[in-house]
Amino acid sequence: MPVIPLAGARRDRLGKGGARKSRAAGQIPAVLYGHGETPIPVAIGTRDFEVALHRHEGGNPIVSLALEGGEYTALIRAVQYDPVTHHILHLDFQHISLTETVEVKVALLFTGLAVGVKDGGGILEHIMREVEVRCLPTAIPPSISLDVSHLNIGDSVHVRDISIPNVVILTDAAATIATVVPPTVMEEKPAEEAVVAEAGAAEPEVIAKGKKEEEGEGGKEEPKAEKGEKKADKKEEKREEKKEKK
Repeated sequence: MPVIPLAGARRDRLGKGGARKSRAAGQIPAVLYGHGETPIPVAIGTRDFEVALHRHEGGNPIVSLALEGGEYTALIRAVQYDPVTHHILHLDFQHISLTETVEVKVALLFTGLAVGVKDGGGILEHIMREVEVRCLPTAIPPSISLDVSHLNIGDSVHVRDISIPNVVILTDAAATIATVVPPTVMEEKPAEEAVVAEAGAAEPEVIAKGKKEEEGEGGKEEPKAEKGEKKADKKEEKREEKKEKK
């Protein structure tokens, strides 16, 4: 990985006030730390930074940071962006040595179309997007490419499948990076189950109808008191008929 030349200046004011002042002057507030040294607040010209990293590909850029009093080889560890404007708000530079190994995270790139996706309608599921590695700063890969075209449904690619010269992979070797899963299919109900389901849905309506008919018939029945009165009247009529015969 090439080392990018970059110029900066030391900042006198610290805190939010100093950071705002740097941004107002068209600079990016930053801090340089590492190697057991006292952190140094610095400011980098926004335009200078954009031009310097314009052609850099991948992550973990290494810069040769020129400040008053010397030059520092540094790894850009963090870039903070404004969530609305996406302007750079702050930079973290880690002072490193090109002869000492560093630990960084490297992005994974997937190439090819999995056969399980192409022919089987499967879905390539990404489990991991990056892995952690240890190597010399100049050996840091911009990204790690993985060919997934051979993956069928049920197949996976693991961290142990990665092999890069002069780079030690620190992420668990057994961890799954990506897998091809079968397509999701909506299960249709058999015709018999559908008929039973429809009958079950219609049954409450039939019961309700039966109840209404029973209620209607019940409404036609005469009260018990009226029945008793009619019986008594018939008995009385019979008595009167007997008296008349006598």
